[in-house]
Amino acid sequence: MRVLSALAGFLLSVVPVAACDLALVLAVDVSGSVDAQEYRIQMDGLAEALRDPVVSEALVRAEAKLMLVQWTGATRQRVTIPWTQMTSFIAVESFAAAVASDQRVWRNYSTAVGEALSFSLSQFADVPDCTRHLIDVSGDGPSNEGISPEGQRSALRAAKVTVNAIAIEESEPDLTAYFFENVITGEGAFVETAADFEDYPEKIRRKLLREITKQTADAPSCDSPLVVVQPVSERLR
Repeated sequence: MRVLSALAGFLLSVVPVAACDLALVLAVDVSGSVDAQEYRIQMDGLAEALRDPVVSEALVRAEAKLMLVQWTGATRQRVTIPWTQMTSFIAVESFAAAVASDQRVWRNYSTAVGEALSFSLSQFADVPDCTRHLIDVSGDGPSNEGISPEGQRSALRAAKVTVNAIAIEESEPDLTAYFFENVITGEGAFVETAADFEDYPEKIRRKLLREITKQTADAPSCDSPLVVVQPVSERLR
C-alpha cells in the first residue's frame, strides 16, 4: 500500500502544469471623448471579436490568459475582468459575455496612455508562467495627462512585453502615426486603424486575428487559407 501511495504521489508530482502561450491585457479607453454609445460599440465589438471562430480556436490552443482593463486619466486604471485562462470554448464564451456586460467605470476624464501602459505592465507579475506577454491598447486620442507613453518603452522591453494598438481616428486623423511613434513596442508590434467607432468592431477582430493567430505558436495564421470552424455557440451544445 505504501508503495502504491508513493507511486501515486510521484505521478502527481510529474504531471505538467497547463501551458500558457499568451497573456493578453485588453486595455480599453473610457476617457471623456468616448460617449456612451461609443463605449458600447467598443465592448460589443470586442466581445464579438473574441467569439470569432479562428480567434477563439487560437485562444484555446494557446491556453491564453486574458484580462480586461478600463483606463482614462492619470491614476484611473482598473482591472474589471481579472486574468482568466482560455482552456475551453466555454471559457472563451464566458469571457466574451463578461466583456459585453462590463459596466463603464469612468466617464469624464483625460487620456493617460502612459499610465495605462504602466498599470497593464504591472499585471504580468501574476502570470509568469505564460510564454508571451502582450498589451492590446485601444484609444481615440493622444496622451494628454500623466507619464509619457514613450517613457514606458524601456520597462516594457526589459519585461519582454509587446504593445499593439488600435487607433480610432474619428476626431484624430493622425492618431495612427502618434501610436506608431510613441506607444507600440516590441518585435512585430503594429497599429491597426479604425476610421471611426463604427469601424471599430471589424478592426478589432482583424487586430486579434493578426496578433493572436499569427503570433501564437501552432495556431492557424490569418494569412493562411480560411479554416472552417464551428461558431462558439455551436461548440457549446
